[in-house]
Amino acid sequence: MALGFDSIGFTTPTPTDGAPEDLREFLALGLQGDMDWLARTADRRADPRVLWPAVRSIVVLGLNYGPEQDPLALLEAPDRGSVSVYARNRDYHDILKKKLKALARWMHQSFDCEVKVFVDTAPVMEKPIAERAGLGWQGKHTNLVSRGFGSWLFLGEVFTTLVLTPDAPEADHCGRCRNCLDVCPTDAFPAPYRLDARRCISYLTIEHRGHIDQEFRAAMGNRIYGCDDCLAVCPWNKFAARTQEMAFLPRVELTAPRLADLAALDDASFRQVFAGSPIKRLGRDRFLRNVLIAIGNSGDGSLAPAVEGHLTDPSPLVRAMAVWALSRVLDAQAFKALRGRHSVRETDAAVRAEWQAGPSE
Repeated sequence: MALGFDSIGFTTPTPTDGAPEDLREFLALGLQGDMDWLARTADRRADPRVLWPAVRSIVVLGLNYGPEQDPLALLEAPDRGSVSVYARNRDYHDILKKKLKALARWMHQSFDCEVKVFVDTAPVMEKPIAERAGLGWQGKHTNLVSRGFGSWLFLGEVFTTLVLTPDAPEADHCGRCRNCLDVCPTDAFPAPYRLDARRCISYLTIEHRGHIDQEFRAAMGNRIYGCDDCLAVCPWNKFAARTQEMAFLPRVELTAPRLADLAALDDASFRQVFAGSPIKRLGRDRFLRNVLIAIGNSGDGSLAPAVEGHLTDPSPLVRAMAVWALSRVLDAQAFKALRGRHSVRETDAAVRAEWQAGPSE
């Protein structure tokens, strides 16, 4: 395609069978965690015609962001941080929206129709819609799977007043495969096609605003932004190809970043390093929370100096994870000496609790 899209399909704006009911059940069970916006936009999300009553057809576009190498290989490098494939360069929202707007302008000028463009920041159930438009199917991990691009498609939509012939929906081709369910480090799938976001490492490292429960920290490994495990093990990736979009090729500094370097970022350097990246929206404090957990999981005592300065960080979120990380990389005697110098001055209850917990046996 002239605009660089890799996949296109057409469908009607009627709700996908079962999707509104699945969304209501998901929300009723509280599986969305901190993502309160899902409940606030549930009515518009369930039915595209509520979002825009004039819509008559939906054009669904896919943009391949496939990696060149196995994204799980970096999990074997505990001194490095693993960033999800989609976030290793420019923010895909900006790239995708620019292309969608160009297509929408052409449609408006060529056919005198009204158009609206959406990416995943809007209340659109894009994966069920993409399945209806024939781009792929929602796999057992709830993400879209494409026969041509495996797990690696960004999705965007153009809603239009044009009446277009819909494509045939894509069938489910998961069969008996359970790779995506079985690989999950935190058991975030209570059943096939059902995700408990509260247990998902992508949710925990990106959407969750507070302290990450002790239960999940070790399972996070060195994943500091997102998780690709369930995507990467899908057998349909054998048909995937590396992205041709230059803005999605990984930046060198995000391919295998050193945890020690990331731990040294203050707010200004964080903003500078991640300018134009989706990671910037996370904010320095939550990002450092993730980095410090990864350092703790490394078990590498040589990283302790990169952590100690954060014991007096202004953010209690950072201080707490600095304590936890040191409890994992220092022996009991060294940790006890630190506790004697710092814990008596600590005012935040969560941080004090980390000091009291100390090294695991």
